[in-house]
Amino acid sequence: MTQISSDVIRGYNDTFILYLLLEKASYGYEISKSIKVLSEEKYVIKETTLYSAFTRLESNGYIESFFQDAENGKRRTYYRITEKGLNYYHEKCQEWQLTKEVVEKFIKKEG
Repeated sequence: MTQISSDVIRGYNDTFILYLLLEKASYGYEISKSIKVLSEEKYVIKETTLYSAFTRLESNGYIESFFQDAENGKRRTYYRITEKGLNYYHEKCQEWQLTKEVVEKFIKKEG
């Protein structure tokens, strides 16, 4: 199965993470697994990429972290989207529409 190059998708990792945090707070492994499942395994985010994104998003005020005990008693770091993060997510969605429109101009249509 062909996977999407991390170089191609890099600019949208933040969007993926913020999307997954729209409904509920989550932790790293769960977010990573959700990206893999939603992309139908066409994109698997590397752990270092994921945690770098968390650091960047948190330092920009787009997400906030907190600790919560899991069912097995293990303490996990959870992340939730902030109001600023929600606005950034909407900006990234608009940017994607424009990017897609431009890139499609250079993709030869078969048929």
